[in-house]
Amino acid sequence: MLLSIIIVNYKSSDLVLDCLRSLLGDRDNPLFEVIVVDNASGDDSRQKIMSAFPGVRWLAMDDNGGFARGNNEGIRRSHGDTVLLLNGDTLPSPDSVAECYRRLTASEYVAAGVQLLNADGSPQISGMYVMRGGLNYLLPLPYLGSLLKSFGSLAGVRKPHVADASEASTAPIDVDWINGAFLMVKRSAINKAGLLDEDFFLFAEEAEWCSRIKKTGRLCIFGDLEVVHLQGETTNQEFGSKGRGYYNLYDRKGLQIMLSNFVRIRKEFGIGWFLVQLLFYLADVPIFLLGLVFSKRYTLSQWSGYCKNVGIILRLSPTILKNKPYFYKVL
Repeated sequence: MLLSIIIVNYKSSDLVLDCLRSLLGDRDNPLFEVIVVDNASGDDSRQKIMSAFPGVRWLAMDDNGGFARGNNEGIRRSHGDTVLLLNGDTLPSPDSVAECYRRLTASEYVAAGVQLLNADGSPQISGMYVMRGGLNYLLPLPYLGSLLKSFGSLAGVRKPHVADASEASTAPIDVDWINGAFLMVKRSAINKAGLLDEDFFLFAEEAEWCSRIKKTGRLCIFGDLEVVHLQGETTNQEFGSKGRGYYNLYDRKGLQIMLSNFVRIRKEFGIGWFLVQLLFYLADVPIFLLGLVFSKRYTLSQWSGYCKNVGIILRLSPTILKNKPYFYKVL
């Protein structure tokens, strides 16, 4: 096998089936080893997926350990010289995957992604740049985040992401980290950087992993290769949340996003930046409440949910600061 494709499934068999139909059609691809890691779905996922695609390898986990632990088990059991972490809510064409593999293995890059698209064909953020101290995590803050974004624009600060990599045609775009929905990595780089950090349950784990992978070589996005990504379908269902992206900080999904981001900040940028970010999140509590007086952009229940989530981050801060193994799972 040349390429090992790992798909983590948790109660999302219909999405995974659509993904596999797009990837494989009605027959196996000799270049691909496809491994589906099931995070203890407890449903008929195995029967449905394996009956439709008997050539797929099935790995059953004992519990729902999230993105990092599921993918790590797939990586350990895989045989390819290159590994692709692929979300089950993507619709990849075999040609795009094969071409990404061909370009990556023929280049000096150690990891690559493609241009992700929404279902309507509009671009999703696929590659990102690291901001000092992870300051981009302040942008989703209600009111305060918008103010900081305005200051950044006036100061000419580079945006922390590639808005549309397809504009670069066939030239690869160097990035600091790649969206985990489609993340292809050479095994030689994984052997040097190590596996994903299993302290993470969901969110930010690919950013932290890419920070270690980048120490072994360059990362890029091939903007002319495109894959549809039905963003947030599975996680919204499990968390009982709405909306896409990472700007909802008010419910359980928002708590998981905040928690994972703070864990990444501590691991990648250190204690000082962790405390700076925490101060901004605390400062936004009264700013958020004041904003409700003059604007109907948010609701009182959203402010209450934000306050609750910040309180939980405060309670867990001593554990995060110790930076010892701990599973930061909300569900």
